[in-house]
Amino acid sequence: MASEATEDTPLVVSPDELAREAVYNRFSPARKRIIVSLVSCSAILPSNGSFIPSIPQIAADLNSDGQTVSLAVGLSITGAALGSMLFATYSSFYGRRPMYLYGLPLLCLGSLGVAFSRTIPQLMVFRFVQAFGTSGGLAVGGGVIGDIYKLTERGTAMGIFFAASLIGSTIAPVVGGWGAKYSSWRNVQHGIFFVGIAMYLGMLTLLPETSQPGTLGMDKQATDSEIHPRRKFRWVWLNPFSCLYLLRSPNLLCVTIVGATVLYTDYALLVPIAYTLGVRYNITNEAIIGACFFPMGIGNIIGAPLSGMLSDWTLIKWRKRRGGVWVPEDRLRAAIFGAATLVPLSVILCGLITHFIPGPPGLVLNLVCFFFNGLGVDLVLSPLAAYLVDVVHARSAEIMAGSVGLRSFILSVAISGLLPSINHFGLVATNTAVGLLAWGGCITLCLTIKHGDKMRAWVDVGYSTIETT
Repeated sequence: MASEATEDTPLVVSPDELAREAVYNRFSPARKRIIVSLVSCSAILPSNGSFIPSIPQIAADLNSDGQTVSLAVGLSITGAALGSMLFATYSSFYGRRPMYLYGLPLLCLGSLGVAFSRTIPQLMVFRFVQAFGTSGGLAVGGGVIGDIYKLTERGTAMGIFFAASLIGSTIAPVVGGWGAKYSSWRNVQHGIFFVGIAMYLGMLTLLPETSQPGTLGMDKQATDSEIHPRRKFRWVWLNPFSCLYLLRSPNLLCVTIVGATVLYTDYALLVPIAYTLGVRYNITNEAIIGACFFPMGIGNIIGAPLSGMLSDWTLIKWRKRRGGVWVPEDRLRAAIFGAATLVPLSVILCGLITHFIPGPPGLVLNLVCFFFNGLGVDLVLSPLAAYLVDVVHARSAEIMAGSVGLRSFILSVAISGLLPSINHFGLVATNTAVGLLAWGGCITLCLTIKHGDKMRAWVDVGYSTIETT
């Protein structure tokens, strides 16, 4: 009986599934690692981490205040959301590689613009351009992972993708803080410009087209060209917001909301850090403020590959229990622990510790909470991302972009209220509210796991089957 299957029981795989897996052998394991490395690096440029420690210095330099300058963080998230939807939509038509080659020059232009900004409006505009240019990294990168890794390997690969991309998020605050303290925040932006140039050259020379044969809209255009030889290339106008229409699926919408509530705890700790930990523990050195990000980054780096492997293991275990039947929501079970404990408790405890425990003990305990928040956030986000690619595999980049886009719009609005909320209601109340939101996300996650099959039956957005995922 299927219910008596154990972990040692071989996974039942149909001949159609085996045939489908052949498409994932187009690239060698070594080539896949190079591809993942490239798209992971692109996914973190420009990191908000390099910008946040510099907020007080930027505010002073531009004759503004921290609350106004912090709006650039929310604006960059909006730019990244719009760009990810545009690049992901066109990546399904023209391919993944061109999106990187057209996006990265915008990153470089935006970085120079930020570096030479003399007013707040200039800063905002070029910060938007900067984020827009690199925005395809996460969404298109998720599509690339779906292109080259099969179902039972995808969670691990997605975890490695997130972990590699988060290495930059770990280093960026330290580099941004030290650069602002011992050089200038403008020179940090010059550095991002040169990294963008290097990233572009890497993509140009090492990144192949990963889209699976026959899946691109351009493939149909090629067929038309055979009939009409003069039509070798034709620009096609596509609606970048069409990916949001996928979110009419209650499953995909719920998973996106869960991701937003979880990631909001991250921003609730980091965006106001100069005005919370900095003020409470008398830290005025931007380099030290940047170094405070490091424990969270370590948690991210550990959590991302761990959660990816756990989600694959969970998926395989439950398929064995079901006699080989694939239920997509089984992957989400790997996210429950982080969503229920580490994420909400870490942000609530940070508020309480900062308020009640002074001196070095309080700072150390906050950094411990930062680590567990970073660990918990990735224990949730990696399975969620792999799930999205699983259930709408034919439009993997688009669902990633739609999910990231909606999540980013939610976060950009929510982040703008963090400092006003702390100033008006206090840190304890603000962090507690953020933690309660995260618990609400956990409840939504559990309901999606329990009722996922019924929810998918409500609206059909072209869900994958085991033969097509």
